Amino acid sequence: MYLTTHTVCYTVYIAQYVSHGTRVNESPFENLKLELRRGCLVLAVLAQLRVEHYGYTLRKALADDGLEIEESTLYPLLRRLETQGLLVSEWREEDKRNKRFYRLSKDGKMILKQLLEEWRGMGESLDRILGEAKV
Repeated sequence: MYLTTHTVCYTVYIAQYVSHGTRVNESPFENLKLELRRGCLVLAVLAQLRVEHYGYTLRKALADDGLEIEESTLYPLLRRLETQGLLVSEWREEDKRNKRFYRLSKDGKMILKQLLEEWRGMGESLDRILGEAKV
């Protein structure tokens, strides 16, 4: 079997999309929307956890504000943020069920503040850029 330019390019294309967790068959818009959403979800979760929540109430609070998130996305994100030291959690019994409650750690509060400053700065820049763009 001979390698052609097409074979090499296609292999690189597949490897890039697989390594970034996106599906090859999705449209470029869907891939880019997913990337944009991932960054926003981190900020939204951190902002919501200024007040303590357990998973279900966090999902509901986000959904009530227009940001739906699947459990299969939320719980790994919460574990990752806790591992990074941005969240603290504790198990408590509520309504005769054990629930894990999450809130921002001291470092999480500091990082949220920094991310919000970055978000606002980027938003201002994008507003200027998009205001100039003729689509």
